[in-house]
Amino acid sequence: MRNIWVISDTHFQHANILTFRDSNTNSHVRNFASVEEMDQTMIDNWNSVVKPGDKVYHLGDVFFGSKDTFIPLWKKLNGQKRLILGNHDDAKFFCKHELVAKVDMWRMFPEFGLLLTHVPVHESTLREGRFRNYDGLPINVHGHIHQNPAPSPQHKVVCVEQINYTPIHIEEVRKL
Repeated sequence: MRNIWVISDTHFQHANILTFRDSNTNSHVRNFASVEEMDQTMIDNWNSVVKPGDKVYHLGDVFFGSKDTFIPLWKKLNGQKRLILGNHDDAKFFCKHELVAKVDMWRMFPEFGLLLTHVPVHESTLREGRFRNYDGLPINVHGHIHQNPAPSPQHKVVCVEQINYTPIHIEEVRKL
């Protein structure tokens, strides 16, 4: 088994996210007493499954806040990190500080039938020839929508709110 993990929308250091409420239930989207508790929970959960030699694809929206205090926090996380850019990520920052092994807009895993993106792609995109290099339509593994349901059966959401703030193994994603 290859040790490849995926996770999205950690929003490390984002204190204001603790005030966000679900529009359907009006309950807090993230139930933490502080941003420090949230960050530490995600670090602990991450390191409980990811080993130093594993690869982790972070599907974007990594952090909000001070870049200086983020760097030591990020370096506490196990694994070789790869970034699929989210709408709040600064690619130049991640590359300049060598915080990730690679930065992409999307990543196809034909052997798993998965397309990794930050924002969910339209189902018609999944039918395009460039993504049809194996039998069947790929599953779009994505973030961005936080606690909201996947837009279709062809989509799997790996936002931290939906995966218990813990990276999920790539071979387990289809079971979501």
